[in-house]
Amino acid sequence: MSARTGVDEGLWRELAPQTLGRLLRTYGSAQFDVCEDAVQDALLDAHRQWATRPPDDPQAWLTATARRRYVDRVRSDVRRRDREDRVARLDAPLAGKAARGDDALLLLQLCCHPDLPRSAQVALTLRAVAGLTTAQIANAYQLPETTIAQRITRAKRRLADDGSGFPRPEHTGERLGPVLDVLYVMLTEAHHTTSGAPARDADLAAEAIHLARLLRQASPQSTEVAGLLALMLLTEARHPARVGPLDRLVPLDEQDRTRWDRALVDEGLALLDAVVPGASPGPYLLQACIAGVHARATDTASTDWAEIQVLYALLERATGGRNPTISLNRIVAQAMNTGPEAVLASLDALAAAHPRLPRVDAVRAHLLERAGRTAEAASAYRRAIAATVNVAEQRHLRERLRRLGDG
Repeated sequence: MSARTGVDEGLWRELAPQTLGRLLRTYGSAQFDVCEDAVQDALLDAHRQWATRPPDDPQAWLTATARRRYVDRVRSDVRRRDREDRVARLDAPLAGKAARGDDALLLLQLCCHPDLPRSAQVALTLRAVAGLTTAQIANAYQLPETTIAQRITRAKRRLADDGSGFPRPEHTGERLGPVLDVLYVMLTEAHHTTSGAPARDADLAAEAIHLARLLRQASPQSTEVAGLLALMLLTEARHPARVGPLDRLVPLDEQDRTRWDRALVDEGLALLDAVVPGASPGPYLLQACIAGVHARATDTASTDWAEIQVLYALLERATGGRNPTISLNRIVAQAMNTGPEAVLASLDALAAAHPRLPRVDAVRAHLLERAGRTAEAASAYRRAIAATVNVAEQRHLRERLRRLGDG
């Protein structure tokens, strides 16, 4: 609980999309911008009032307040020519009861509007449903904040100009691609936060897994949905060993695997065992298979790095070679098989082709350290520290540099 607001951030993240979903069903998806603004107004009211007067039913309070804020906004919107139509709509909201299922999942599907480019669908949904900031979305895609902000603004403007609202998908698989992308970015930000303080966003991780479970129930035949859920479970299982005291990051090769959450590991591996045989694996199932290889090994030495290297090669092919981070991870796996010296040339070529690629210097420093090239490794660590804004990663890299000097 926050002393200032009287409510923790996890509850905010749960309440906001649920409230927005209810307003959209009441007043129509064509009113997305106004509904979103009304929810933000209601959240500000809650921040001011709940610290001293917390409601008995936070969701009901927030929904009622957002509805009032919506009415206020529509009545004061003198710039729009259809003002009278909007006011009339307040007296006759859309008929019908709320659809079954989770409001956040419904809103996620609605925001992945088929008339928008996929990149705009994902950015808009991450902002409206996941509650990620522009900076967080930009960090996930390694793009400038201005680019993401413009992408979201253009998407909203296009939907407002179109006037067709947010059509429901005829079936879950219709918008599965962008929906999976949204959940994957939520997972990434939860475990590699933009600022690194804290190192992990537990509430965002829980919400991503919750939505993935709902999506799995709605799309039981999709191996990609199953793969993403398995990847989430196996990633979340490592958390007890991945983050140490004072939010210190513990790399995989140093983690005490007996501290991994065995229930989540078993659930993730069982899911893979159920869907992998006979499947034509896509990107998310392949990543889950890689996580599964790590989960089945007792330590780094016993890990089947040859299989991981092959899986990363398949993942590169499945994504058309468009994601340099996958290539970077494949180089790391290859180094575990062949030794660090054999891959340094490949790493240099990748860095030359993608000069803004994160973690290149950190990987180079680790490989040089393993190769015994201490002075070069120290220089690479210093460049890696300067290149990251993530506090937890900076702390980890500084510790590696200090240990290198002590050695």
